[in-house]
Amino acid sequence: MAWVLLICSGMLEAVWATALDASRGFRRFWPSVLFLTTYLASMFGLSYGMSEIPVGTAYAVWVGIGAVLTAVWAIATRKERATVLRVLLLAGLIACVVGLKAVS
Repeated sequence: MAWVLLICSGMLEAVWATALDASRGFRRFWPSVLFLTTYLASMFGLSYGMSEIPVGTAYAVWVGIGAVLTAVWAIATRKERATVLRVLLLAGLIACVVGLKAVS
């Protein structure tokens, strides 16, 4: 259960990071509300995950999932370009997250 919640929390990290950008410095109401709610839920899931998964592994997995999904969303919405190097580096992050899960 801790792994499932940690993975979901990493996904929520991508949502709150994107909402934070959309809030334009907390000047837009609904993106700010989305940021706050997903941020709190993401922190709760990370905290729960850390109760059963070593802190270094849990945090690295959480950040890795959030970073990859945030970058993929930026590429999908054409806010960032999908270069070969960027895609390879994101694939490397995914491999590292999978590797951490495999050894934990």
